[in-house]
Amino acid sequence: MRWIQSAFMTVLLSLVACDSSQAAAAKVGEPAPAFSVADSNGKTVSLADYKGKYVVLEWTNHECPFVKKHYSGNMQAQQKEFTGKGVVWLSVISSAPAKQGHVDGAKANELSKSRNAAPTAVLLDEKGEVGRLYGAKTTPHMFIVDPEGKLIYAGGIDSIDTADEEDLPKATQYVRVALNEAMAGKPVSQAKTKNYGCSVKY
Repeated sequence: MRWIQSAFMTVLLSLVACDSSQAAAAKVGEPAPAFSVADSNGKTVSLADYKGKYVVLEWTNHECPFVKKHYSGNMQAQQKEFTGKGVVWLSVISSAPAKQGHVDGAKANELSKSRNAAPTAVLLDEKGEVGRLYGAKTTPHMFIVDPEGKLIYAGGIDSIDTADEEDLPKATQYVRVALNEAMAGKPVSQAKTKNYGCSVKY
């Protein structure tokens, strides 16, 4: 009987540990989780490579209507605006193989070219490890890491949670505002906002 109780407790403790690790996610104001993952050109990209720079992490899925809304021009404009100011912009694809939005490197590069996108790199997170580290829930879901490696923003790209392109001019562009504030030496006024979009297809 005693060994049954012991086995039960072992299983229970392992489940609790698993649940707590899954619940853990990146928190604003704390160090951003380190990662290394291959990009669309087969190069290993690590967050540590960009110490001293602002880094934007953008979760994406080209088949998601909310992503299509922002890739009508808004996402590309912000990518170009901030990479032009020395910001590193990493688009992350966490769709698992055979799930919506999963692509290989060649397809990812083709998408960037056809949409005139301008990220620093596209990361292929098909095991979902980086997505789970950050608690990425939707596409898009946006995060900003400061030059010291601290997470200073997490949430939506903007304030209107629809898939309608006509709402873009009316929305507060949270990521743009946060980057401009941080780069001007000011605290980010809205460091956590509501993310919206399609669920990440882990």
